[in-house]
Amino acid sequence: MQEVFKDFSTGGLLKVGNEVLLENYRRPKQAGLYIFIRTTNSKAFINVDGVPYTISEHSLLALTPIQFLHFNEGKHLIVYQFNREFYCIKDHDQEVSCAGLLFFGNAHIPVIDLGEKEQRKYDTLHEVFVDELETEDTIQAEMLRMLMARFMIMSTRLLKAKEGFNKTTGDAKVNLLRSFNLLVEEYYKTEHSVSFYADKLFKSPKTLSNTFSKFNTTPLQIIHERIILEAKRLLIYTDKTAKEIAYDIGFEDASHLSRLFKKQTQQSPSEFKKQVKK
Repeated sequence: MQEVFKDFSTGGLLKVGNEVLLENYRRPKQAGLYIFIRTTNSKAFINVDGVPYTISEHSLLALTPIQFLHFNEGKHLIVYQFNREFYCIKDHDQEVSCAGLLFFGNAHIPVIDLGEKEQRKYDTLHEVFVDELETEDTIQAEMLRMLMARFMIMSTRLLKAKEGFNKTTGDAKVNLLRSFNLLVEEYYKTEHSVSFYADKLFKSPKTLSNTFSKFNTTPLQIIHERIILEAKRLLIYTDKTAKEIAYDIGFEDASHLSRLFKKQTQQSPSEFKKQVKK
C-alpha cells in the first residue's frame, strides 16, 4: 500500500504507506526525507547511523533526512515520508517544526511507545490521511499539512511526557550536523557565513566541511537551502515583493538573493511566484 502526494508548485512530497516504502533502504543509505515508522502487531529491525535498533510492537520512531537508514525486517508497518518543501515551508511552533524535539532534540533516535488509547488516535488519524490523499482538490495540500501538523503535535506531546526520556550522545558527527541545523534554524535570517556557525560550535569551517562531506552536503549548502526554503514560503504565502523578502532574510541587495534563488531552483523569484499562483 502506498499513497503519494506531490505539490508541483513547491516541490512538496508526502508518501504514506507500509513497509514497501522502506524497501529502498535494504542497503544503508541516507534517509533523504523525514520519516516516521510506526509498528503495529510485530517488531521491526533497523540500523540507524550504523547502530542496530529493535522497534517494539505499537511504537513510533522518527528519523531525519541526514541519518543513514538500513531496513532489515518489519511487517504491518505504517510509514510516513515527507520532504522539507511539504511541511517545513510552513511556519510551525518551534517544538513541532522540522528542527523540533522529534528531529533535532536530545534523543539520538526518538522511539515512542503507544498505549491502546494512543493507538486508536493514530489509527483514526491514519484513516483521515488516506482518505485525504484520495481527495484531489485545490485545498488538498493545505489539509495534508494540517494533518501532518496534528501528527507532529501528538507525537511531540507523547515524547515530552515519556518517562525516562534520557539524552543519548549518539554519533559525534551526526550530533554536530544536528547542532549546525539548529543554529541555522535560529540565525539564518541574519547570518549567512559558515564562519559564524563554526565559531558558535567551537569548530573550524574546515572541520565542518570535512564532517559534513560524509553526509553528502556542505555547511554552506545547508545555509542556502534554508534561505531558499524561507524565500519560497514568503513567495507562496505572502504578497511581499522580492525586495522585501530579500530584506527579511538578511540581504541588503535583492539581486544577491535573486542570484542565489536562481542557482538553487533554476528560476528567478518572480518566475517561481508566477508558477505557484497559476
